[in-house]
Amino acid sequence: MKRPLLTSVVLSGMLLATAACGGSDAGAGGGDKTEVTASFYPMAWLAERVGGAHVTVTTLTSPGVEPHDLELSPRQIGALSETDLTLYVGDLQPAVDDAVAQHAADRALDAATLVDLLPSDGHAHEDEHEDEHADEPEGAEEHGHEGEHDPHFWTDPSRMATVATALGERLAKADPANAADYKAAAKTTADELTALDGEFKDGLATCENRTIVTGHTAFSYLADRYDLKQVGVSGLDPEAEPSPRRLAELVELVKSNGVTTVFTETLASPKVAQTLADSAGVKTAVLDPVEGVAQGSSDDYMSLQRANLATLRTALSCS
Repeated sequence: MKRPLLTSVVLSGMLLATAACGGSDAGAGGGDKTEVTASFYPMAWLAERVGGAHVTVTTLTSPGVEPHDLELSPRQIGALSETDLTLYVGDLQPAVDDAVAQHAADRALDAATLVDLLPSDGHAHEDEHEDEHADEPEGAEEHGHEGEHDPHFWTDPSRMATVATALGERLAKADPANAADYKAAAKTTADELTALDGEFKDGLATCENRTIVTGHTAFSYLADRYDLKQVGVSGLDPEAEPSPRRLAELVELVKSNGVTTVFTETLASPKVAQTLADSAGVKTAVLDPVEGVAQGSSDDYMSLQRANLATLRTALSCS
């Protein structure tokens, strides 16, 4: 069901991320278009690519905002009851999970339910450290992702391709008159993501080093897909700070494994990662978790991922 009046509600109350979604007219003059609300940038990018001219896309997370930190205004929450489809990633943004459950459960698509997820603890390619919190006061645990699975799947293009296909089917059901266009756009998007997956496979096939030290463990799916070993300075929560003991362990790991680069991120503080790099005598480089795009940037999911690939190839000495 289309609700043109949503436009005025969104413009007056919601935090828009139009520029981060490839310059769409999200929330502005939707007319008879299908209204899609995306929780944050990767989902907005998919909605725009698959929905095309038949949808208007509103993004709950503004450019430059760390998605984990998102808090919804009352108007944003209320507007979810008016949108035709909410596309989100469950167990990533608690505020969105709660709002969807209360106001849009029958008109929402949880992308995390469409792909195979990795466990949130003991990732196959994440360094194990039983004593990580040994020096912290009782109760000082990471907040945020308390579920059993890691929700950061969008760093793997092959999983994004799966979501693109499913989104095409869902939009086709919501708007049967344009079903063929949705399915065709979904196939094109999935094909492009599959090709990007191939670029990563080829580009990272032969590297002198396969260990990536990252600010927090946002890259488990990328590591899992392309046979890399991820070591996180922090865990899934980018705000969690490691203990002095953990930092000392990481310095030794960096030195003993010939790691040349500690990766920082675009939306999280680089302070701890920079401290580690300085202590170990190595450099830093930005590895983008593709959680958002800066206001006014011409980058999109594909260009950010290709930049990540180039950064990894340099840092890991890939031939």
